[in-house]
Amino acid sequence: MPEERVTGEDFWILFRILKKNPYINGLDVRYNLISDVGAYYAARLLQKQHKLTYLNLMFNDIGPEGGELIAKALHKNTTLKYLRMTGNKIENKGGMFFAAMLQINSSLEKLDLGDCDLGMESVIAFATVLTQNQTIKGINLNRPILYGEQEESTVHLGHMLKENHCLVQLHMCKHNIKNCGMKQLCDALYLNRSLRYLDVSCNRITHDGMMCLADVLKSNTTLEVLDLSFNRIENAGAKYLSETLASHNRSLRALSVVSNNIEGEGLVALSQSMKTNPTFSNVYIWGNKFDEATCMAYSDLIQMGRLKPDNTDVEPFVVDGHVYLAEVSNGLKKHYYWRPTYGEACTNSPNAGFTLVPVGGHL
Repeated sequence: MPEERVTGEDFWILFRILKKNPYINGLDVRYNLISDVGAYYAARLLQKQHKLTYLNLMFNDIGPEGGELIAKALHKNTTLKYLRMTGNKIENKGGMFFAAMLQINSSLEKLDLGDCDLGMESVIAFATVLTQNQTIKGINLNRPILYGEQEESTVHLGHMLKENHCLVQLHMCKHNIKNCGMKQLCDALYLNRSLRYLDVSCNRITHDGMMCLADVLKSNTTLEVLDLSFNRIENAGAKYLSETLASHNRSLRALSVVSNNIEGEGLVALSQSMKTNPTFSNVYIWGNKFDEATCMAYSDLIQMGRLKPDNTDVEPFVVDGHVYLAEVSNGLKKHYYWRPTYGEACTNSPNAGFTLVPVGGHL
């Protein structure tokens, strides 16, 4: 039989139970079907319940109207710290209401609007609002619906980073960022002194973008977690980063270059930087082109204790006297979309990014 899901009508019952409950401070109803009907009761819950600090509504078929109701409910809410709206198609209209909310709300610390079909207008609105907002510590704007090749949203977010000195986490996955956009972000990072976690995975950044990033990392002392997964930095980009990590930067703790078309030369260079950089502790390399030198280099790092098994996504094994690397389920945010069917949902090794730079509360 198919598993039953919570609907909007069911959420009305939850609302009646929870609205005056003084002991509940978090609610997780992800992957249900509460729709805009449930969003109405979620909005009322935010108005009536003054203990709720965490609300997870991801993938609940909430549309622009439901997004508007929740955003407006947050105008007067003073307790919620972390809201996940991930995967609800609130679109540009709903995004604009959330951007307007951030001009008023002074308690929310983390907002996740990834995969919400935000438009260019709402992304620019968030960038504009965040130049003034002093409470948001983490924001996820992954996969907006953008048209054109001008990278206008990246330009505005780069400008925001120059002005904002409170934001700690910024997620810009699938923003169609190219090298020009990466340069805009790097120019901002010369001035920014608060951002600790930057996610630019699943974009179109190549080794030219890494030349800019490597240069800014020589002087930036706040960035601790950098997600470059699913770009195309190749050997040249990996070598730019490794040279900076080996000789200049002593703040970056975790780097993901998963699936970046890097070959042995670049991967070995990154492994060498770990030997001279005591701060650089987590590296994720699966999906690149491993040769024997790569396998030996990372096997040696793990065996000598310099690279802990929980801090990488590969594990060495030997067949007929040759060392190979197998994938293990570690990473910066492995459990972002799903949670395991057994064991703890928020263990450190699969979610190292959120462990190293914690913002907002989880259940």
